[in-house]
Amino acid sequence: MRFDLANLPSDIALLKALVRDMAAAVESRESEIERLHAIIKKLQRAQFGRRSERLDPDQFELALEDIESDISRVRERHPVPLAESEKALPKRTPLPDHLPRVEQLIDVDSPICRHCGSALHGIGESVSEMLDYVPARFRVLRITRPKYACRTCNSIAQAPAPERVLARGLATPALIAQVLTAKYCDHTPLYRQSQIYARHGMELDRSTLAGWVGGACWWLEALHERLMKDVLAADHLFADDTPVPVLDPGRGRTKTGRLWVYTRDQSGWGGEAPPAAVYLFEPDRKAERPIAHLERFKGVLHVDGYAGFEKLAARDDVTLAACWAHTRRNFYEVAASTGSPIAQEALRRIGDLYAVEKEVRGQSPPHRLAARRRRSRPIVQQLRLWLDAQLPLVPERSTLADAIRYAIARWPALTRFLDDGRVELDTNPVERAIRPVVLGRKNHLFAGSDGGGHRWALLCSLIETCKMNGAEPYAYLTDVLERMVDGYPVNHLGDLLPWAWKQQDPVKN
Repeated sequence: MRFDLANLPSDIALLKALVRDMAAAVESRESEIERLHAIIKKLQRAQFGRRSERLDPDQFELALEDIESDISRVRERHPVPLAESEKALPKRTPLPDHLPRVEQLIDVDSPICRHCGSALHGIGESVSEMLDYVPARFRVLRITRPKYACRTCNSIAQAPAPERVLARGLATPALIAQVLTAKYCDHTPLYRQSQIYARHGMELDRSTLAGWVGGACWWLEALHERLMKDVLAADHLFADDTPVPVLDPGRGRTKTGRLWVYTRDQSGWGGEAPPAAVYLFEPDRKAERPIAHLERFKGVLHVDGYAGFEKLAARDDVTLAACWAHTRRNFYEVAASTGSPIAQEALRRIGDLYAVEKEVRGQSPPHRLAARRRRSRPIVQQLRLWLDAQLPLVPERSTLADAIRYAIARWPALTRFLDDGRVELDTNPVERAIRPVVLGRKNHLFAGSDGGGHRWALLCSLIETCKMNGAEPYAYLTDVLERMVDGYPVNHLGDLLPWAWKQQDPVKN
């Protein structure tokens, strides 16, 4: 807005109108500038700062390792205890009994006493243990099948050749399980695995490893479908999605696919169903994807603010529960970028809700519901009244106003936990299930095709469900592949789901 200051109107009413217009333009411009500054700071934190709203656990672990290293160096220099405070340090836990022991005897040089020349006799021994590591190594399994002939009828008898994961393939189920675990659990791309194996004296091309992955997924496909059927039959689920880049050879670049994740986690209210996560790959983020996935789902669905889930709420048998962590995150971004007292007060009030949840976590649904109605409901009611009062006081286009409107628009879904002790405050279980995908995305960058995206989803489903139930992924995949190759009956696939497999032989697993 520009004015000719040398030719301002003399009419006072007109001047007042101009001033009002100028004030409105300035306020609008300042709100837009504040919003853009908030976006810039958010992007800077995403690029350069820590992603979490609390201390980065990796930084904490590194700091703890440094402290323990310093303590070890001091102990080496001063064998005697330094102070009473050191006695309070936790004792080192003994090495696990299941690890194999290799005996190493260190004896004196001579059975004769070096002081007087008399014979020495044993009076005991000192035994200590150290943790050792044996690097992985390749070996060749030679399979011999003797042939026998009958002199009477000239027939020949020989045991049939064992089935292989891949026809005429050289890899055993154990080696293929190692490739799968390294890529989808430890996030080591196939080309890096190829380099590692070359250092061990075995040249394995990346294309060969990719063929092994595809062959293994052919066997595991039915198990993935069985897991999906089991998880989606629950009446309380957590849902979310995350982007995955997929190679698009026709355009010479990558396109964006999506991994849709559905998690079952009843640990918060002591449910009996084991935790599990199922991943499904889709080429886009259309609302029709979760609608198709959850066609037979009935119950409470914990979701974030994605509008595509809203169409599910139109069904009478599906109820949406919104995420307080996403609501809190919006206020956190405002507080971090502007220091707004209103945003900080919103964080404090939401923190009071989480303080109640921390106390009732793991309790029965009736106990949780009673505590929420007695302690959390007043907090929620007062928070809503406070948000309604604050919204008219902040600039309409500011990020703070967006955060307030985000919460108000989802208020019925945000307050669902006040009527059901099984409903959680947030979608953190599915957020945790997405985290390994993010790590894999950073390391192996993209899926080679839509088929690679499907394989990514399949193996993430089995591996993450293993981790959620305390089953070791490598041992699980090795055993499952061996059983399937040997002709495991399809009608008993439920026994191979990670939690059922874990219960079969807990000592071995």
